[in-house]
Amino acid sequence: MSIQVNELTKIYGTQKAIDSISFEIKTGEIVGFVGPNGAGKSTTMKILTGFIPPSSGNAKINDLDIIEHSLEIRKHIGYLPEHNPLYLDMYVKEYLEFVAGIYKLGKNTKPQIQKIIEQTGLTVEQKKKIGALSKGYRQRVGLAQALIHNPSILILDEPTSGLDPNQIIEIRNLISDLGKEKTVMLSTHIMQEVEAICDRIIILNKGKIVADDNIQSIYNHSKDKLVTIQVEFDKEPDIMQLEQIDGVNKVAKMDGKNWLVQSSSNQDIRQQIFNFAVKNGLAVLSMAKKEKSLEEVFQELTK
Repeated sequence: MSIQVNELTKIYGTQKAIDSISFEIKTGEIVGFVGPNGAGKSTTMKILTGFIPPSSGNAKINDLDIIEHSLEIRKHIGYLPEHNPLYLDMYVKEYLEFVAGIYKLGKNTKPQIQKIIEQTGLTVEQKKKIGALSKGYRQRVGLAQALIHNPSILILDEPTSGLDPNQIIEIRNLISDLGKEKTVMLSTHIMQEVEAICDRIIILNKGKIVADDNIQSIYNHSKDKLVTIQVEFDKEPDIMQLEQIDGVNKVAKMDGKNWLVQSSSNQDIRQQIFNFAVKNGLAVLSMAKKEKSLEEVFQELTK
């Protein structure tokens, strides 16, 4: 077991940043740790990495207690904090040599640094000062320092923040590859990122876990089970007649000739819509069930 969290609580004054949360992350899992701003994601990550103590509860990293073995567990963890603190006056390669020295990599320092520079796409920037880099490349430097000592666990707080679309895809692919041999706990606000690389999602809201499951099961947490059909007719239908189809709850016009038709239950109503079109001399150009997005389920769970 890589990460075990039991009844973890953190209180700042009168505010509970996290409230008795418990979860486990197994070796080799990539877990999305998501929630609105202020939900407690960064606080949890700071506790697990030994930067701040919990108010109560406990956690273990590779079976080591985070309080009793605070220094030892840092050898097992690669951590990219939310705001990615870096020494801006240092050159990229110089900074990575400095971090490698802290971890006492010894004779493995040079080959490991070169490997990480190539992995994180920093080859062309390695001789530049960190302060001269774009935000995206600074983020890569932060990821590189998290990987330099070849940790078994990666805890990444917003790892693709500030990256352009091409860079985001590159870092996603890198995290996916790393997840084949490492445990990854990933915080992000980008739901497409979660869908693309995570095996499981833990959703926090107001310091509590409101969902913890694989992506398909998270979809099943949706409170609104009604089926919505997107249909395109060749010409304008009579909206009042469309609303009167057996099983229809609501009709909404989209762009062009597209309509959203919501059922009054969780039953598929495509056959009824097709029969309506035939009866009224309409051609159905396209028709499909509109799947609820992960963003919509997330909003339902965190409102």
